[in-house]
Amino acid sequence: MARSLVLSLTLALVFTGMVSARDWNILNQFKGLKPTTTTSQNGVASVKGPNLNGYCESWRVNVELHNIRDFTVVPQECVWFVQNYMTSSQYDDDVERAVDAAILYLGKTCCEKKKCDGMDAWIFDVDDTLLSTIPYHKSNGCFGGEQLNTTKFEEWQSWGKAPAVPNMVKLFHEIRERGFKIFLVSSRKEYLRSATVENLIEAGYHSWSNLLLRGEEEEKKSVTQYKADVRTWLGSLGYRVWGVMGAQWNSFAGCPVPKRTFKLPNSIYYIA
Repeated sequence: MARSLVLSLTLALVFTGMVSARDWNILNQFKGLKPTTTTSQNGVASVKGPNLNGYCESWRVNVELHNIRDFTVVPQECVWFVQNYMTSSQYDDDVERAVDAAILYLGKTCCEKKKCDGMDAWIFDVDDTLLSTIPYHKSNGCFGGEQLNTTKFEEWQSWGKAPAVPNMVKLFHEIRERGFKIFLVSSRKEYLRSATVENLIEAGYHSWSNLLLRGEEEEKKSVTQYKADVRTWLGSLGYRVWGVMGAQWNSFAGCPVPKRTFKLPNSIYYIA
């Protein structure tokens, strides 16, 4: 009898704990606590509430999962979190895991240098895939806290000083040396071609097959449609696109669907 009573009480406590844990929400912990507001050098206000890590990490992860779409700015209370993540060793580790997964996938493809017929292709985006825009966000102090200033951003791109995204030079040449034709498909405008080519070479990339940028006609399309049209064009030429790698979902959306996609983390901005 005593043993049954103890068991019943134990189970009751366990189930009570499960219910409490399930109902727990980080936002409920902030009642009565005042957030602090900081202002960047550009006058962008960032609200940093107490223990917001869980909420902001949840927001960031759901951006990566494409559950949160079409946002124009990062929530003000999470700007500091996005900045910390994108400049952290965790970001570097996450990119490295994506690179490892891509290399593992390469071993399962039929393309090897001795066997390739020259029609096996791989697509890379450029910004925040091969070249990092983190220095731009650091110097402008926004990290998604305000809408991207296209004029200032393109001016920065024209300087050609973007560093390589960690681990991506290694992956780029691993793919190239296996015999794949590499196509760089960027939403950058055509007038930035020279600066982009010089920047890529300076960062350690070379020997790609084609760099596709948006001309006047392409600028009339959404970025998603433009990139899908490029994949259609490559298919019409007989290329087999084995993989696409990008930091925005617009690199993968639309038809034809790539055989495999690899998404790099980036919750600073969203481009459709």
